[in-house]
Amino acid sequence: MPVVFVLIWSTGFIVAKFGLPFAPPLTFLSIRYSLSIMCFLVWIGLARAVWPSDKKQCWHLAVTGVLMHGGYLGGVWIAVKAGMGSGLAALIVGFQPILTALWLSYLGSTAAQNPPQAVVSKRQWVGLLLGLAGLLLVVARKFGATNEVTLLTFAAAVFALVSITVGTLYQKQHVAATDVRTANVIQLGAALLVTLPFAMLEAEAITWNTSFVGAMAWAVLALTLGGSSLMFMLIQRGAATTVTSLLYLVPPTTALMAWVLFDEAITLVTLLGIALTAIGVSLVVRPARLK
Repeated sequence: MPVVFVLIWSTGFIVAKFGLPFAPPLTFLSIRYSLSIMCFLVWIGLARAVWPSDKKQCWHLAVTGVLMHGGYLGGVWIAVKAGMGSGLAALIVGFQPILTALWLSYLGSTAAQNPPQAVVSKRQWVGLLLGLAGLLLVVARKFGATNEVTLLTFAAAVFALVSITVGTLYQKQHVAATDVRTANVIQLGAALLVTLPFAMLEAEAITWNTSFVGAMAWAVLALTLGGSSLMFMLIQRGAATTVTSLLYLVPPTTALMAWVLFDEAITLVTLLGIALTAIGVSLVVRPARLK
């Protein structure tokens, strides 16, 4: 499941490259949320999936939807649309595991009632730092690009980073085990409610062509129905630090995909970064040895 998740999630920036030239970001996302909801409703009807009966759980799911769909995707897509390169956007959002580890470490050191697994071990800290070093190497060439970092692009990317970090921690803490299909409908519905009013303010028109339709189809079927569902299940089943550390693998995987699809060069520095990232993630996700 983690391998499939990383492969699917890594295509997000590829989809942005195909789709964003032909539609404004929030309009694209609003259509994506709407189509995804319809697909999930059909799936729910056929499978007779169970809806959450607790109103409080529905509220918690809505909050995570606003953060992990509306805030994260909205921030990334606005940044990329405004000129930030996908690699630099991935770098900024890639700081999520560090923020998650810092927060969990703080909780573990200040709240005695917290379970022992909430504390980040020294081995995991080494893994997180190695992963960050690898991530920096993979996208190092993006730092030399011009006109990528403006107040708008930087603010949007940081907003995306904060949104997915808080959303992941919030879901792990407050959302109980529930059916991933009905949970996604609630999350996407909440994201649509906060995104659509801003999308209506966008003046750019949609250019309907093969690239736009293909990007939308992949965004709905693979990224939302597949990737978001896998992330939801991974957060439910695993520790937050372990799950978010998988996101360290996204920029290197995206770099490999861009090499295959767009013939973007991969340097020795990129290969070294990929190796460091893989080692770092393995240190974070590897189970502790039994004494």
